[in-house]
Amino acid sequence: MEENDFAAIWLAERGNPAVEELAQLNLNVANKTVETLNANNLPADELAVALDINPDEINRWLAGKHTFSMKIINEIQDIMAKYKVS
Repeated sequence: MEENDFAAIWLAERGNPAVEELAQLNLNVANKTVETLNANNLPADELAVALDINPDEINRWLAGKHTFSMKIINEIQDIMAKYKVS
């Protein structure tokens, strides 16, 4: 890091709010999706079929091992909106 690289210094000291916000959104979507799937006795494989995504990828997302894109977050939210959590 250069001595006068103020942006890098600021990020090192305070973190990146955009990255932290996206990480929190990913966590919230994963948790809500798991909750909705469980409440409706739906396997993650059905979500994989609905999204046309490999089931292994879905499992990585739901376990917090891979991040969602905004496109996928929106698609998951649309699909999960069809179900109500008890």
